[in-house]
Amino acid sequence: MSSLSSLSSLSSLSSPCPDAPARTLSAPSAAGRPLRLALCLSPLLVAAVWGLTNQSLLNEGVARLARAEPLWLLAAGGLTCLTWVLAACMRQGAVPDPLPPGLLLASQFAAGAANHALPAGLGAHAVTVRFLRTRGVPLQRATSSIALYSVAKSGAKTAVLIGFLLSSSAWRRLGDLIPEGVVLVPVAAVLTLVGVATAVVRPLRRPVTRLVRAALTDARAVHAPPCRAAALWGGATALPVVQASALACTGEALGLGLPWGTVVFAFLAGGTAGGAVPVPGGVAVDAALVITLAAFGAPVAVATATVIGYRMVTDWVPLLPGALVLSAMIRAKTL
Repeated sequence: MSSLSSLSSLSSLSSPCPDAPARTLSAPSAAGRPLRLALCLSPLLVAAVWGLTNQSLLNEGVARLARAEPLWLLAAGGLTCLTWVLAACMRQGAVPDPLPPGLLLASQFAAGAANHALPAGLGAHAVTVRFLRTRGVPLQRATSSIALYSVAKSGAKTAVLIGFLLSSSAWRRLGDLIPEGVVLVPVAAVLTLVGVATAVVRPLRRPVTRLVRAALTDARAVHAPPCRAAALWGGATALPVVQASALACTGEALGLGLPWGTVVFAFLAGGTAGGAVPVPGGVAVDAALVITLAAFGAPVAVATATVIGYRMVTDWVPLLPGALVLSAMIRAKTL
């Protein structure tokens, strides 16, 4: 995807299905050019600002990775590429409409760059909704697919975590990391207030009710073909394991000294705890991963270097190419 012309040709070649909706785009107006230019340059600006504000992390990660085992880092990079494929499978499995696989994969690669600007995966969801809209998917169905994607992702990750809890005794070392009940009371209170407000306030209840009904209808339509259900739930189950395996490969490259199963469980437990804090760029998740790996017996310095190396391989290295792809897709009007 070195040029916009190749991206446009990919769009035409990757839509062989006659059921794919066709869209007629109007000629660009002069008044909208500044807005389109700002949209194209905004991902690059976000990448530049993020790099300038995290120079110390970048320098330390580069220094550690310069002494790491390159083959293990290449394995982590290969697993990172596999996560984009799994995400694309889940996105296709969450919507009944057929999507062009090439552009869908490119959109998930570009969505990784958008995640650094917004917390809790909102950047990737916004890119995906925009991509679905350009393919002719109605807004309500596109939003429902995001909800179904999130439910499948969290549900499958919870099932995998429970499986590791039942099959491993390493979870006993996490006793000191579990928050006390006093910490959980405000969280439960906020969730209760949100639920009550949604049920009582009519302006909130109506759109939520319509969204839930549309989501249930689309969920039934998606699960009717076995291939769509397999793509959604199979990808959701494999995704956290592949991500954790990339972390384990990075740990092997840096001499972490923990077995694969322990690293996978630490990734699931730490990611679940850190994911509850909505900050961009996965900062809370990284802190939770370092604490969890240290709780399992890894040296704090090596655990920190492992998480930094993992972020470099999975997020920082693909950040600039992902921002370029995002800008190119906006310019080519596929986003």
